[in-house]
Amino acid sequence: MKLIAGLGNPGSQYELTRHNAGFILIDLFAEFFKIKFNPGKGDWYEGKGKVGTEDVCLLKPLTFMNNSGIAVKEFAERKEIDIKDILVLTDDFQIPLGTIRVRRDGSGGGHNGIASIIYHLSSDEFPRMRIGIGKNELIRKDEYIDFVLGIFSNEEIEIFKKLIPDYIECIRSFVTEGIVKTMNRFNRSFLNEPNENTEESKKS
Repeated sequence: MKLIAGLGNPGSQYELTRHNAGFILIDLFAEFFKIKFNPGKGDWYEGKGKVGTEDVCLLKPLTFMNNSGIAVKEFAERKEIDIKDILVLTDDFQIPLGTIRVRRDGSGGGHNGIASIIYHLSSDEFPRMRIGIGKNELIRKDEYIDFVLGIFSNEEIEIFKKLIPDYIECIRSFVTEGIVKTMNRFNRSFLNEPNENTEESKKS
């Protein structure tokens, strides 16, 4: 059993903010694999389905970004899911839009949602998929809060839409092929490159 946890802030005012890239992506993944979200027995929405032959649970914490670890820990413990079978989907303003970074473990890297999960699990040994939302130039510390809580521009939305098949295939790869193969295939920029994963996603 794999757990895919998408991070974001609940509420309509946050729906299209850059910080909600994890929520946006897990919704798209659920739609692609026809997995329905329902209210959970805690502060989250959850779904369960199949990806290939693998059982997968989807989780959207409703605890707000900075307390994401509360929901992730409680859900994982209830379902007895091993920490190495959890993939966390989150935004990263430090890498450009169109870039994916998959890691098997590591620090929070300045992301409060990841930091909360590390704190509540008492471990940083869980995989995570960082979805680049950044610009090509450095974002100053006094700008980043407004930037991540800002709404995606129309141009950014179009780029995000173009890369949906790659994002979905990256998650599918983790579920069915494991973390190592996923890191080898997806740790790169997908802008201005052929969309090689589109056909593979359609076959799943």
